[in-house]
Amino acid sequence: MRPLPHAPCAVARHRPRAPEGERGSVTAFVIVMAAAFIAGAGLVIDGGLALAGKTTALDEAQQAARTAATNLARQPLRDGQIVLDPAPALADAQAYITATGDNGTVTLDGTLIHAHIVHRQPTRILALFGLAQITVSANATAQVEAGVSQSTDIGGP
Repeated sequence: MRPLPHAPCAVARHRPRAPEGERGSVTAFVIVMAAAFIAGAGLVIDGGLALAGKTTALDEAQQAARTAATNLARQPLRDGQIVLDPAPALADAQAYITATGDNGTVTLDGTLIHAHIVHRQPTRILALFGLAQITVSANATAQVEAGVSQSTDIGGP
């Protein structure tokens, strides 16, 4: 009996191929999913930074209003009246806003001080998609009031 000649296996010789229309479809899927993942991460990270920027803008608006409120006209105050000295109040509040690096306005309405701040928060991830910054704004109002006019017993020893 003669041994059979050694022939390569028919399965090894002919590998099944994917149809030509589906070639590279996994690569496209991975690219699309990676971009979606990065965009989702950008929304979470940069969304958190935008919320922090909103808090910063609100803090700055409140401080600008308080800064303006410290400029009381001295003579009416000695007579028991509370009157803001408009020029120094607006100048000091605007100087504070300029020092923060943001934009804003401060207006006076009697003893009410209104501050509006616009803060631009740079993005980290969304900049890859063309969104370089997120703009947030905040408003605050301060009212100048008289302090305690009479003493009260709060209790205690």
